[in-house]
Amino acid sequence: MEKDEEKINFAFFGSPNFAKIVLEKLIENKWIPSLLICNPDKPFGRKKIITPPATKKLILSQKKEIQEKVKIIQPASKKELEELAEKNLFKEIQLGIVAAFSQIISSKVLKAFPLGVIGVHPSLLPKYRGPSPIQTMILEDEKNIGVTLFLLDEELDHGPIIASETLKKEEAWRPSFEELEKELAQLAGELLRENLSLFLKKKIKLINQDHSKATFTKKFTTQDGFVDLEKDDPLLIERKIRALNPNPGVFTFLRGERIKLLEATVYDDQVAITKIIPAGKKERKCFIPLPLKEDFVLN
Repeated sequence: MEKDEEKINFAFFGSPNFAKIVLEKLIENKWIPSLLICNPDKPFGRKKIITPPATKKLILSQKKEIQEKVKIIQPASKKELEELAEKNLFKEIQLGIVAAFSQIISSKVLKAFPLGVIGVHPSLLPKYRGPSPIQTMILEDEKNIGVTLFLLDEELDHGPIIASETLKKEEAWRPSFEELEKELAQLAGELLRENLSLFLKKKIKLINQDHSKATFTKKFTTQDGFVDLEKDDPLLIERKIRALNPNPGVFTFLRGERIKLLEATVYDDQVAITKIIPAGKKERKCFIPLPLKEDFVLN
């Protein structure tokens, strides 16, 4: 690492697993944030154990010298983050990097960083802006998948592009959300490694997005996970199972019983459900061909 790069103090915004993988790549390449901004610790699981976000857990698992370098802030709201900016929390921080941060970052916060704020987005912008690009790409059977680094402005995933990279995989690959999330996060981490020094040295020409081609994603709800095994397109059901597990989950009703659908397979242009959780029971393997026939009985 060059001497001028050693003096760069940056803040990393992000909480979930995608952000954790990106941050891990940065740390591996000696890019240690001075500040981690993530969600507050929350109850998790049936026992409601208070659990820190994935990025915080990553920092706490590092060597002592890294833990001591990284200050961790966990604002509960956009307003609280703005108040921290007003109190000059970022006064010695030159750059921000944002990956899967659930809160909207206002202009007050963006303006606190002299070198700007880099957004890490798991799609090829301007397509699939918003909160659920990975799920939406799976649902829409998108083949042109990749990641984008861009400079944040006040609009949603709207700023000029720093760099982008397409994920190269076999066309037959049918990833789950968690598999695709991991692949895209690793790709994003590599893209940051390749471009961060160039960006700081102002050797990258920013490219404005073609906003006329922008598409937007939404936050999925529990109801989005409902499927009708008799009427819905079997291939769409299979894509829902890959896209919406583990959250918000996919479910159906079979003979009046609510059943969670965990896995499906495509074989000879046919689809079958292969793993379920019946209501109040344990996870189990099965084979339910689709579309479901009226006389089907789950053993």
